[in-house]
Amino acid sequence: MGIFDESKQKRKQLIKNRNILQTTYIPDQLPHRENEIRNIVEIITPSLYKNKPSNILVTGKTGTGKTAVLNYIGKELKKEDPKEENCSFIYVNCEIVDNPYGILFNISNQIIIDQNRIPPTGWSLDRVYDTMISYIDKENKVFIIVLDEIDRILQKNGDDIFYFLTTMNEILKQSKISIIGVTNNAKFTELLSTKIKSRLGEEKVIFSPYNAEQLQNILRGRAELAFDTEIIGDGVISRCAAISAQDSGDARKALDLLRVSAEIAERNGDTSVTEAHVIAARNKIEIDAVIEVIRTITVQSKIVLRSIIELHEKKDIITTGNVYSIYKENCDILSANLLKEKRVADLISELDMLGIIHARVKSFGRNGRTREIELNINKDIIDFVKKDELFEPLQKHKSKKQTTLWKEQEDNKKV
Repeated sequence: MGIFDESKQKRKQLIKNRNILQTTYIPDQLPHRENEIRNIVEIITPSLYKNKPSNILVTGKTGTGKTAVLNYIGKELKKEDPKEENCSFIYVNCEIVDNPYGILFNISNQIIIDQNRIPPTGWSLDRVYDTMISYIDKENKVFIIVLDEIDRILQKNGDDIFYFLTTMNEILKQSKISIIGVTNNAKFTELLSTKIKSRLGEEKVIFSPYNAEQLQNILRGRAELAFDTEIIGDGVISRCAAISAQDSGDARKALDLLRVSAEIAERNGDTSVTEAHVIAARNKIEIDAVIEVIRTITVQSKIVLRSIIELHEKKDIITTGNVYSIYKENCDILSANLLKEKRVADLISELDMLGIIHARVKSFGRNGRTREIELNINKDIIDFVKKDELFEPLQKHKSKKQTTLWKEQEDNKKV
């Protein structure tokens, strides 16, 4: 018997088209984004006549449909100009490609189709830039370049790349380019230099969060395509929408919640998706999100968190001073660099901002004040932290200490 046989026998196939429930899927209609689509279309329509449209800055929280809308518009633009004689639509995800060379390389190789494509490394930035300009100008048309998650470039590399791109039209003779920047940061333009700010944000389009009713409509549309009738139980769609609306009006989270609910039902061998599956899915998604955050924090932050967990399990009052005492012991056992107490206090503040702990200041009058700390994670996540291979020496030290104490107790009994 194979290792998959039991799972295959128990599993019920409830999702008939999984692609529909992916956040990357672009439906034929995007409900509740008609106004935003209309605004962007009106701005970029001149490109169909080889006229340069204004640059656009698209802002809105995560999951408000920005990426879906722009990819949808890109598809529709190509329908209007199938041979791309007048305009071309280029999309770059700056969360994946987050350095100037990578951005120019990615844009260029969506334009250059012959053997002279730019290599992923090895050229100077000026050579990449000059080659890209040469090929763009040969095309004699308008290029609409979408830079999604544009703030990621700024955070890592500053705004020099925006200067390269926004001044390109001053060099081009035949073609023109228009930039559409997409960001979750409403204050993005405040981080730019004055010169770049005026060039990049000629037009602005703001995407508002979805409300519960709008999220229900979006989920119903996807569910009709992804599931057979009677698979989705009463209250499932409304529960997924309500949870996501309370969080931040994030359609991605709503879709993830529906998809994971269905996957849990399938794994359980159930014949339909119920509200109980939604609750289980919510817990799983929240745990997975916290675990992903913990994976990315520094080693020192992990040691501080592990020290807080130790005090929590001893049911001691957790203060900055107590944490630092345990932290020093743990650094000694782990042979880790020892930070000063002030820096450890900063790391505690960072864990608080991440929502992993809750730290509140408590005053003792003339005796000063300290922070009392509470863990804000459940047992599954605590176990995940403790099982980190970083802390293997702590586990061995603890076992050795317990064995020594046991021997001492046994010796005392003999006496």
